[in-house]
Amino acid sequence: MMSRRIVSIWIPHLPIERWLRYHRPNGSGGRQADAHAVCGKGGVEAGPIVLSREDTHGPVIHAVTPAARDAGARVGVRVVDARALDPSLKVEEADPAGDAAWLARLAIWCRRWCPASAVDGDDGLVLDTGGADHLWGGEAAMLEDIVSRFRRLGHGVRLAVAPTHGAAWALARHGAQGNIRQHAEGLEKALAPLPVTALRLDAETVLLLRRLGLKTIGQLAAVPRLSLARRFRTMVSRGKPLETPLRQLDRALGRAPEPLVAATPPQRFRVVRRLAEPLPDPYPHLMPLLQELCGKLDAADHGVRRLRFEAFRADGDVGYVEVATASPVRAPEHLVRLFDERLDRLDPLYGFDAFAMEALWTEPLAPAQVRLDGDEADGVAAARLVDRLIARLGPDAVMRPMARESHVPERAEGWIGVLAPKAAPPAPPPERERPLRMLRHPEEIRVLYAVPEGPPAQFVWRHQTHRIARHEGPERIAPEWWREKSTARLRDYYRVEDSEGRRYWLFREGLHGDGRGDDPRWFLHGMFA
Repeated sequence: MMSRRIVSIWIPHLPIERWLRYHRPNGSGGRQADAHAVCGKGGVEAGPIVLSREDTHGPVIHAVTPAARDAGARVGVRVVDARALDPSLKVEEADPAGDAAWLARLAIWCRRWCPASAVDGDDGLVLDTGGADHLWGGEAAMLEDIVSRFRRLGHGVRLAVAPTHGAAWALARHGAQGNIRQHAEGLEKALAPLPVTALRLDAETVLLLRRLGLKTIGQLAAVPRLSLARRFRTMVSRGKPLETPLRQLDRALGRAPEPLVAATPPQRFRVVRRLAEPLPDPYPHLMPLLQELCGKLDAADHGVRRLRFEAFRADGDVGYVEVATASPVRAPEHLVRLFDERLDRLDPLYGFDAFAMEALWTEPLAPAQVRLDGDEADGVAAARLVDRLIARLGPDAVMRPMARESHVPERAEGWIGVLAPKAAPPAPPPERERPLRMLRHPEEIRVLYAVPEGPPAQFVWRHQTHRIARHEGPERIAPEWWREKSTARLRDYYRVEDSEGRRYWLFREGLHGDGRGDDPRWFLHGMFA
């Protein structure tokens, strides 16, 4: 009987390596960020960069580069404390959801080595390579290929191979060195010096074991089973049952089963058309391909967001054209218009002998009923207009507004590409009346006071004098002390109406005697209807 061979792949620096993959410090960007920049083995030096995430008491560090670690930054430390040690520290937002999605994609990508792979926690993968290593020239050659391919993706990894999932996980993360190959007969001996945390136990159980003097797996294994079963009979944390040390020990040593639940690969939507003889014009075959592809999407209740048309030349070269949509679509008559004036980029040379259409990105799209007047549902026409603008002008030229976490008016919203993923909206600010038109940058005005700390009696803006008839306020907005300098001044906003009925939004920056500058300055920030 063939023994199981479980490969555990640990990616200890996944968040920062993924960030460097798309934001190289030297400004070149791209997908080939060097994993050694994070692992400290030469290559691109990332500089003092940390990724932060929100916590109960403010932003905390989620991941660090080696330069930031040398400067004193540590995972779990508050960002303000780390910046106190190194003011030059660069802070970027972490993306745990994006990291999880990337890890899920890597799990499918690992199917090149074996038919069964799955995500293993927040920073690892697990593969069942039993019976597949001979295809790569042996287990050692397969492990070297895994490390090499992950390095080209920008990830430094540690591997371990064992007959059980638990043992491979423990050896990869807590073993003396990476790329460990462990046979069944020496499994208990190899696991004995490892800490009890290598059994994938929760923090409460680990703390209790350490209080009992059980710090290693060997010490835990030496305790009589009956005593462990009585002491850790049932353990519950926040209503959720926890794994007991005895059960996790049995799993690691192969005494209890632990099946590997392989990830299900995403459904692929792709159609191909082969020609009897090469033709120079791909356009007549575009609509039939789209109709066939949209039929498959309709059967799966999906719509396409990114589409690729491939043209296979008779000499073996392949050209492709990609288009994107602002919302899920499966209407061939709309999608075919997105390829207008774009197929001219394909050079036929000796002609094309095959075409393919593939949906690179799809989303669920429920069937929609046409309205009684025959028109489409609300929002469809606007989405298709955006798609045509993107096809003609490019994705970077079409933007949409985006809310941001800030109480400062000019920072509370911004612009983002219309094809960018829609993040969860921030918490809504307190309901305050805001002008319909906001100036991108507040413009300074000259005012005539009625009282020193009150609203102005009149102001001059763009060479025109406005006498104020009515006013409302002030609404005080404090500066964001965690972003701005200590000399930043507060603002007092007023809603005013001039003698001709025009309404404006003014603010006074600073107060007399606040010690943060000269006399207060006045600005106009927006206009009401």
